[in-house]
Amino acid sequence: MASNATTYKDLTPAQPLDKKTLNTMVWKSMMLQASFNYERMQAGGWLWGILPGLEKIHTNKEDLSASMSHNLEFFNTHPFLVTFVMGVVLSLEQEKADINTIRAVRVAAMGPLGGIGDALFWFTLVPVTAGITANMAISGSLAGPILYFVITFGVQMALRYFLMYWSYSLGTQAITLLTKNAKEFTHAASMLGVFVVGALTCNYGATTLGMMIPNGTTIDATGAEVANYIDVQGLLNGILPALIPLGFTMLCYFLIKKKGWTPIKCIVLLLVIGIVGCIFGIWSGDYTSLVPVPWHA
Repeated sequence: MASNATTYKDLTPAQPLDKKTLNTMVWKSMMLQASFNYERMQAGGWLWGILPGLEKIHTNKEDLSASMSHNLEFFNTHPFLVTFVMGVVLSLEQEKADINTIRAVRVAAMGPLGGIGDALFWFTLVPVTAGITANMAISGSLAGPILYFVITFGVQMALRYFLMYWSYSLGTQAITLLTKNAKEFTHAASMLGVFVVGALTCNYGATTLGMMIPNGTTIDATGAEVANYIDVQGLLNGILPALIPLGFTMLCYFLIKKKGWTPIKCIVLLLVIGIVGCIFGIWSGDYTSLVPVPWHA
């Protein structure tokens, strides 16, 4: 239950937290979504992560109880950037600020980080890294999954450490610095992510036509009759390479944006199109080695 207290009993500022405690909270922050629920979202993981600092700051048991109570209220932000909010809140807890002020700052900090984090990670870093390393894995390289883990885990941990120490030292000033150009920064990161994902669609979209339309016969040097075929995929490559992946991408975009389809429905549709197309020889599997199946229009 939420505490009714608005101020702490012991208003003496606490000693600054040591590096060991800050580092412990950085690692505990990785459990932010371990008890995720639709009532308080990440509140349980948030309190678990920040608790070592609160226990050092509030030596008065009633104050610790009040702090734990209001830190168990609704909380939701990007998991990779949560230590930024932790640092700001801990600096206020250390100064024994008014509880309602701490609540307001926590809510003000968690909102912008959600949009910034999504643009940076879910729309840019993760899909770009996954697209590159997945292609390495498909080619049989063990470095693919290892590199994906090293990049994504390394970047997020570096950010967790940096944001914890930076925001803790600056306090509420960190929110002003972060949100000053948040809108422009988020827009730029989103545009970069869309551009890169579009390039990955072109480079790694391996859907090709396997149709070969009969086009009469010719006599070879030995006098044997040889059938001629029109390579449909070759014609499309001469017009616009990767036209088929682009078409499927635009189809999914149209269905989601204009028809209200969910991504799951689009995935099912693509599976059906792929299976039916392969049965009738419309699509080729490995277009680098598979001989196209003769197909009559």
